[in-house]
Amino acid sequence: MRYLFGLVVAVFFCVSVQAQNSSISANEDSASQSPRNWAFSVVADGYFVPHSSFFVSPVVTADRKRLHLEARYNYEDQQTGSLWIGYNFNVGRNLVLEATPMIGAVVGKTAGIAPGYAVSLTYKRLSLSSSGEFVFDARHRSESFFYSWPQLAYSVTDWMRLGLAAQRTKAYQTELDIQRGVFIGLSYKKVEFTGYVFNFGWTEPTVVLEAAFSF
Repeated sequence: MRYLFGLVVAVFFCVSVQAQNSSISANEDSASQSPRNWAFSVVADGYFVPHSSFFVSPVVTADRKRLHLEARYNYEDQQTGSLWIGYNFNVGRNLVLEATPMIGAVVGKTAGIAPGYAVSLTYKRLSLSSSGEFVFDARHRSESFFYSWPQLAYSVTDWMRLGLAAQRTKAYQTELDIQRGVFIGLSYKKVEFTGYVFNFGWTEPTVVLEAAFSF
């Protein structure tokens, strides 16, 4: 696993350096080049789980055309990090499908390799999305698991979303194997704040507060 993790890190670093050099060369050749080649995002989720310690799960992404790079912590499990590489594609105009198949290396409290995905289907103000992965545990095969976070969102305005969400995760445990709940999201320019309440009405609720910034 150390070699696999090192390989993913090396790919991540080399692609980033190559992209930066290409961007510099392009800017020197012509000032009229297309907009920025890279798009970045930083997302942090704070988890308030009943009878458990508070923890934060940060995710950083970098996208350039078809290439998708991603780093996560406390996502597959607490005290666990992962690095990902994937391929972006989208189809459609009115009904838009966006998908990113990925492969990742997971190290820490949980270690292994994970094929994963992010997919969304959008029509006007309605959006159905899901992210997931299957973690093949390198230490204990019986500990391999499937993670998923589907959600259905409706944009009430350009700056507010309402919706339903579910989550199956190993990062924390409650009386329910599948977490289910509602959320509200507020956005301003490139910043977005989302609040989730899971399991309300079934057991003690879990609250997730998310802050996202894109640039």
